[in-house]
Parts: sequence; structure tokens; C-alpha cells
Amino acid sequence: METAESALATPSTSDGKYPVDMTAINKCIHDFKEELTPRGGVIKLGTYEIAKRAAETIRQIISSKRAYTAAEMMRLLKHADQGMQSGLPSDAIVSNMVRRVLRLIREAYTTCLNEETRQGAQPISSVASLADLLMATDAPIEFNYPFKGFKPKLIQAINDLIEEVEESAHNIAIQALEHIHSAEVIMTAGYSRTVESFLKKAAAKRSFHVIVAESAPSYQGQDLAVSLGRAGIETTLITDSAVFAVMSRVNKVIIGTNMVMADGGLMALNGSHALALAAKHHSVPVVVCAAMFKLCPKYLCSYDNDDFNYMSNPSSILDYADASVHSKVSTHFPLFDYVPPNLVSLYVTNIGCHAPSYIYRMLNEYYHEDDDDKLME
Repeated sequence: METAESALATPSTSDGKYPVDMTAINKCIHDFKEELTPRGGVIKLGTYEIAKRAAETIRQIISSKRAYTAAEMMRLLKHADQGMQSGLPSDAIVSNMVRRVLRLIREAYTTCLNEETRQGAQPISSVASLADLLMATDAPIEFNYPFKGFKPKLIQAINDLIEEVEESAHNIAIQALEHIHSAEVIMTAGYSRTVESFLKKAAAKRSFHVIVAESAPSYQGQDLAVSLGRAGIETTLITDSAVFAVMSRVNKVIIGTNMVMADGGLMALNGSHALALAAKHHSVPVVVCAAMFKLCPKYLCSYDNDDFNYMSNPSSILDYADASVHSKVSTHFPLFDYVPPNLVSLYVTNIGCHAPSYIYRMLNEYYHEDDDDKLME
């Protein structure tokens, strides 16, 4: 059966492939890794900057060659993902952005294919019956034809994706008044730029009290408490050990996350699991502020905790003066916790609010199922 795609004459070079100059592409990947590679166990940029820089690097890679097919472009992005991800082995944000662009490639190619074959398409009114439409099957698309309008459509789609990332924090913050009410007591932990914007936006029209757990040993909560206090928000800083004792006074827990897993769970700052367990015990709802670029089609297996987490350098919490003691013990400094979906009440994203059970539907909307395994090969 001849498809609309196979009916188009596909030009080819002598070896059947379009030559790709990998020098410029590898330089883009190298520059990306140099900018984002963790040093001393601390990631230099935040998640928003990583996502934006990854999308810009992908756009630069796609623009580095004059013309190639969608199939070659997808193979090229797979190679780029392996190189870019090596700088952040425990962070899926880069792969998430690559998956988003892979879906954009499929959508742009399908749009070009439909536009190219629109004149020869049969009008729906001439179809014999609705059953003929339901029984019709489309042959798989090979993505091998170099449409002239394909690349401009893809570049525009990537520009829209970068704009979405840039406005994610603002689009989450404008929903704050729907979740925070006057005289409420809000608890959070660590420092999250998204949560900070969320609370400050609500404080413009509501008066409430924020309790911040300091999140030792990084003590990121101290930075958030100072920032909220300067914004005129009543803020109390507590130790991590006091979270359970204070939770009975709290109306709502609002935290950020590094990654939203496929099962509706989340990969958040170390200590978030204990915070969510305390909230569950006291029947306090847990609200997670997360941009859509943090949505990851991965599951956490019980035996996969080491690969899931990122072990930081313990030198920041251990004194070298006690080296004789340290040589006798093994020290682990995990940066993240896994919080299962049964401990999360609601996700507030840049496209609206969703329950953890709805995450699987969002995966289908943002990523293509054929791209999940390709990035893991």
C-alpha cells in the first residue's frame, strides 16, 4: 500500500545519507557541559536555566546544518542527548527537553506531509461511510523526505518551547491566590525559586504565615526565609527535627521538586520525604509546584535508588580535622528524596493543576511513546 509519504520522490546522496559536520555539533555539546557540569558537588545553574540552555543548545545543533531529513535529525538529537546528559548523569531535565523536541519534530513533519498531500486528499464527504474512516489504517511514517518548510516550522516550535520555559515560574505563581488563603500557615522546605515566586505572588493580596525548614546540611531554607522576610511575609525558620512537632499547626505544605516521575511521585530535595510523611500523619495537604519540563517518563524501582539519586561530596559537612575517624566510616550525602504519589495531594504546573493520578495522561501529551527507549540505548 503506497502512502502519501512514499509517493514523494526522496532525493539522496551517493551513500544514501546527508553528511553531518559533527565538529560544530560536538562543540555545542562541549560548551553546554562546560557551563552546567557540577563542580564540588554543586550544580552551577538552576533547573529553569538548565532547561532553557538545553533547548537553546538543541536549537543551535539543528541550525548548524543547512538541510537534513527528520529521521536524521532525530538520530542526531539522540547522539546529542548522550553527550549533554553525561554532564548531568542524575538529572533528566536535558533528556526531557530532547524528548519534547523529538515530539515537535514528529508534529512538524506530519504537518508538512499533510500540507504536501492536501490537494490529492479525498474529501470526507465522498467517503462511503463512517466505518471506512474507522477501519482505515495509516502506514508508519519514515520521516525521510526533506520538506522545505520543515526546518522553519521546527525552529519556531523550539522558540515557543523556550518561551514556555521562561514563563513557567510566572504561570505557576499567578495561580497562588487559588491555593493560599488569608491567615493560613504554610510550611515549606529548602529553597525553590518556583515556590518563592508562588508565595510572594500570594502575599501581594493575602496575609499568611510561612514556616520554613532549613534543610540541613545545605541550609537552603535559610536563604528562602531571608528572601520571604524581606518581602514582608511573616516567616519562621525551624530545624528539620522540628517539622513533625510543628506540622499540627500547618494548613498546607507547599514544596518544589527537581523531577516529576511517571507514576506521579517526585524527586525532591533531601528531607522532602520526611516532610511529606509528617503531613500525611496530620492530614495536611501537600502541594507541589512544578513546571512541565520536569515531567519525566521514568519510574523508580526499589533496587534503583543509587542510580536515581545524586551523591554529593561530603566534604562540605565533614571536617578534615577528623580525618582519622572518617577513614573508618563510609559517608553518603544524597541530594534528593523520592516522594511517592500517595503522599502528594496536587501538582500546580504552568498549564494548570493536576492530581498525581493524571500524570500518565500528561506524558502522552508531551512525549511520544517511541522516543522513550531511544534515549536509553
